[in-house]
Amino acid sequence: MPKDQVLDPDVIAARLADLPAWKEADGWITRTYRTNSWKGTLMVINTVGHLAEAAWHHPDLTASYAWVEVRLTTHSAKGLTEKDFALAKKIEEVVGWQPGPEGGALEGTPTDPRFAYIKYDR
Repeated sequence: MPKDQVLDPDVIAARLADLPAWKEADGWITRTYRTNSWKGTLMVINTVGHLAEAAWHHPDLTASYAWVEVRLTTHSAKGLTEKDFALAKKIEEVVGWQPGPEGGALEGTPTDPRFAYIKYDR
């Protein structure tokens, strides 16, 4: 399937099944990340910005003190394409990464609330 071809509703539903925190409405997929503070909000924005620039596919972002909304669509195609779901998957993978629960050499962010910056989906 061409990367700029608008996806059929059944394909969109199948892609969303792999991204349960993302929702589709009006030709966009969206996800809101909850954070603990402005510091966490900026960390999410910068992470999404880096991934979007590397992918050359840019989301719309809306932010406030303790949340970031990411909205994806392919403007040139006037709808949702594989590009949107590929970037959403990568954003989800990186922003949601928690090395502590994985085990291994990296312990992850301490549980002390002074260090918390994002509210992970559990």
